[in-house]
Amino acid sequence: MELGHLQRVIEDTYGERDRGRGTPATVAWIAEEVGELAQAVRKGTHEERVHEFSDVLAWVVSLANQTGVDLDAAMERYAHGCPKCASVPCACP
Repeated sequence: MELGHLQRVIEDTYGERDRGRGTPATVAWIAEEVGELAQAVRKGTHEERVHEFSDVLAWVVSLANQTGVDLDAAMERYAHGCPKCASVPCACP
């Protein structure tokens, strides 16, 4: 699934509710989900990691939607490798 499509799905599914909750609460949800992801990476199963990665990504997408950020456009800075040195792999010191 491409990021733009994911943004539309998340918007259609949760947009109104997430905007009602607001960006501060969304940031708090992201932080909580990142904590759950960290736990799953350290001690969880592959299935738990997949679940937590999807939750983190969904909340990041929701925040992008709430703040008017097009994630396809945002990720263009990584389209050709490292945004600082433009190398693949990164050659930054």
